[in-house]
Amino acid sequence: MRSQVARIEANSDHQAVSLWLVEYRDSPQTLKSYRREAERLLLWLGSQGLGLQDMNREALRQFEAFLQDPQPRSQWVGPSKPREHPDWRPFRSGLSPASRRQSLIILQGLFSWLVEAGWVGHNPFMLMRDKARRLNNQSQTIERYLEQPLWQWFWQWLNQPLSSHDERHVYESVRRRFIFSFAYLLAPRISEMANAQMDDFHEQEGRWWWSVVGKGSKQARIPVPDDMLLGLKAWRSTLSLQPLPAYSEPTPVIRALDKRRGISDNQLYRLIKETFAKAADALEEEGGKPAYVDALRRATPHWLRHTAITHQAQSGVSLRYLAESARHAKLDTTNRYLHTEAEEWHQEQQRHRLKTPPKGVSETL
Repeated sequence: MRSQVARIEANSDHQAVSLWLVEYRDSPQTLKSYRREAERLLLWLGSQGLGLQDMNREALRQFEAFLQDPQPRSQWVGPSKPREHPDWRPFRSGLSPASRRQSLIILQGLFSWLVEAGWVGHNPFMLMRDKARRLNNQSQTIERYLEQPLWQWFWQWLNQPLSSHDERHVYESVRRRFIFSFAYLLAPRISEMANAQMDDFHEQEGRWWWSVVGKGSKQARIPVPDDMLLGLKAWRSTLSLQPLPAYSEPTPVIRALDKRRGISDNQLYRLIKETFAKAADALEEEGGKPAYVDALRRATPHWLRHTAITHQAQSGVSLRYLAESARHAKLDTTNRYLHTEAEEWHQEQQRHRLKTPPKGVSETL
């Protein structure tokens, strides 16, 4: 029985979690991932005859083991299906260590909110011995990005001559190049790309800008590099449009095969993932560096944002403008993209070496 006074209008765990999710309605991708993790937890609790109020340290330990190996697999694991399909399952496979960590980070936030809401009496995550180390979502540096040589190879691969001049094949090729140039040059989140309108690009005093409503409904204006403007012109030419957007042109930037309708976040996500997968196969066939092949296979659309910001930092863009372009609320977040200290540290460490042994017999000490 709940002893504390609830501060939310909810009659069930499901309703309480739904109210928490409402807080993220302005961030579609965040909402999607948070809903997935919360649903997995509620389904598991239901299978154990438990509720959110019953979640203690031992239950949390069991749930973490369950995330690694959902059993019985026939009940929990299956191929990707629509949510309403009878063969839908909440897992494609057991979660990797990184995915389990991310799931726990999300659910830790859920329980913090539920405690404040008076729906549960405590947050079991606070009892984790290594909580600070494991559940801090801010690593010291960004690691999920494509290194410069890999990006250069990838961009050349995207721009290789077409093997077919079929109209659809040409259109998809141009669209793919535009999507990746958009992602690399302006560092958008995937929802921002999917929702971008042509008149979000506008000219003021001879300079082109991209206006975007980002995370938390924050509005921003980002300078458009010349390469992005060239890419936009080429893409609009493919769409049979004038080279540059008009002042009032509220139509989708990224479009479906009919060249009119926009595409959803999920469609764009799949398109980018499929491109990365094909590139990984191509690089592997070329005998490319295994670590680079693996990076392409693991890469997600958000890696492109990390890649864009990291490469801007490496090219010398100042921290102030880097933070503005990335739309970070704190400079500490932007600092994670600066790898200069790691490079200097690595160079300094090379001073510490094994000395070349003498050619003769070693002297007795």
